[in-house]
Amino acid sequence: MEISAQVICIGNEIMLGHITNTNARFVSSKLAAIGIKTSKHLDIPDNPDVIISSIRKSLDESEIVILSGGLGPTVDDLTLECIGKALNKKLVFSKRIASRIKAHFKRRNIGMPANNMRQALVPEGGIPIDNDIGTAPGLIVPLASAISKKQEKARARVLIAFPGVPFELYPMLEETAIPYLRKKFSAGLIIKSRVIKITGLAESKVNELIEDILKISGNVQMGIYPHPEEIHVKITVTEKNEKSADKIIFKIEKQIKSRLKKYIFGYDNEKLEEITGRILQKSKKTLAAAESCTGGLLANRITDVPGSSDYFKLGLVVYSNESKSNLLSVPIKTIKKYGAVSKKVVRLMAKNVRVLARADYGISVSGIAGPGGAMKQKPVGLVYIALSGKSKITCKKFRFTGTRSLIKYKSTQAALNLLRKEISRVT
Repeated sequence: MEISAQVICIGNEIMLGHITNTNARFVSSKLAAIGIKTSKHLDIPDNPDVIISSIRKSLDESEIVILSGGLGPTVDDLTLECIGKALNKKLVFSKRIASRIKAHFKRRNIGMPANNMRQALVPEGGIPIDNDIGTAPGLIVPLASAISKKQEKARARVLIAFPGVPFELYPMLEETAIPYLRKKFSAGLIIKSRVIKITGLAESKVNELIEDILKISGNVQMGIYPHPEEIHVKITVTEKNEKSADKIIFKIEKQIKSRLKKYIFGYDNEKLEEITGRILQKSKKTLAAAESCTGGLLANRITDVPGSSDYFKLGLVVYSNESKSNLLSVPIKTIKKYGAVSKKVVRLMAKNVRVLARADYGISVSGIAGPGGAMKQKPVGLVYIALSGKSKITCKKFRFTGTRSLIKYKSTQAALNLLRKEISRVT
């Protein structure tokens, strides 16, 4: 029997778009690792009727329901009371939890507000999950039988609740809830995934090249997901053990690599700047960057990688024509004749920043990020990127679409990919 889970995230701040809900993704990934599939994610407001009905409906449909949010001490933290009503269970005061909450405030040398004692209430039969960071404990509430007439037969179910703060939820889930669920519900299967990251091809082209592979079914799920100047192909396998899953994944991955090899830059959580940095570090090559339209974003991505000081020597934001001339010795006459967004200027930027920094490579970006600044011959999204080595200069012309920030990001992605391909050929 396949076990399913639902994740309900509670909070008006989620519904209003004030915060990004990362909890559902994290919970689902940890459940998948023990063979439990998440069938539904729900985001709901701090409304008692909605919370109660959502809990009951989810428990009708799935064996495991995981809540996050609304366990705090304030008047809008309603989850605990709603759990009691949804499950028809009384809330019982826990002296042990109360002692932990008092100790939390004592350690911080802060007086404890009286309303924090609300957090010491536990639904009858509930198992508290200790919170070593905040005051709100988590809860595991085992349910041995059906709670609704809609359920055809009684099956073991469980409701688990966490505070909504991610850095409180994550350790509580991993250290307490996951071991509990593995013991109680795991069917001896695992769910394992592999993400293959591609850049330099459109989603439609990737789909065309591996269409037959994407149709593989059975215990394999295939997916293709677009990101800015990047496509992810995800292989997900449900198997009895990791070795069996790895064998299937390896076989499918080999097929994909045979068709898309030169466009694949990384796997799983790897980033393009990490891969590029790794190649530079391994080959003992250095890099300098000159940016116009990207405003330092390229250098920021490069230096986000730990150890980048080993290979990144200089980053210049030469946004104005004067700075291109004064800092990079690009002649004003050249800029006026060809324009700052031109093959001629961007090649000089790449060459001169390399020479200035005494680096092995110089990379440069100049373009029109918009929404203004365009001309008939030079529309918004036009970007030139050049890479200068000691023996040659490569220059590429791009036309990106999207918002200003998206065009800037796409430009850095294309620049990093140009660098990756070039240094991979050399090394």
